[in-house]
Amino acid sequence: MLSITLEQLDAVRDANNRAEFAGLTLRAQNLERETDALEREIEDACLHAFSLGLSPDDLAFHLLVFRSLTNLERVGDYAFTVARDLEALAPRTRSATLQDALPLVRLLSEMVERLAFAFAERDVPAAREVMRLDFEQVDALYEQMQRASLTRLLERPEDTEVALTAGRMARNLERLGDHLVNVAERLEALVLGHFPDIDRAG
Repeated sequence: MLSITLEQLDAVRDANNRAEFAGLTLRAQNLERETDALEREIEDACLHAFSLGLSPDDLAFHLLVFRSLTNLERVGDYAFTVARDLEALAPRTRSATLQDALPLVRLLSEMVERLAFAFAERDVPAAREVMRLDFEQVDALYEQMQRASLTRLLERPEDTEVALTAGRMARNLERLGDHLVNVAERLEALVLGHFPDIDRAG
């Protein structure tokens, strides 16, 4: 599921780099459907595993996966929404507005890659790097993008729809990061031997 999200974010970056946005929504939507299908497949596999009488370690791992499915599905939803908004926004705005989103997209792509590694290797430092990137950089970039959108709205009141769409993109990217952090925190707790109920994003 994380690899599909990475494809969605890469599609956003590629479209922006080439300044060619037509078809971005359809591509992201197809990837989201793959995410939804994979979510159901993994959920069924977890439920089957729960019926087998797992060892405590295996049970904890399957619970981690099962409880993280909603977060990962929401990550895909947010990535799709950003792609859709970007395709709709691109023809109606100046490049500066689009460029505001790129640092967040790049950073979130890095977080997805680190989380995939952490999950595969049960690597606590990699999981903590996901959290650090969110706390130290994603939130700051989110605030910066929101301020830029507000400034443009004040300078160009006729661009209200553009400013609101850019603000929504920023919120969706910030929420995407929160869901990645949820999974990273659960993974850290699992590897360290305590698995509390952690849930920052709704």
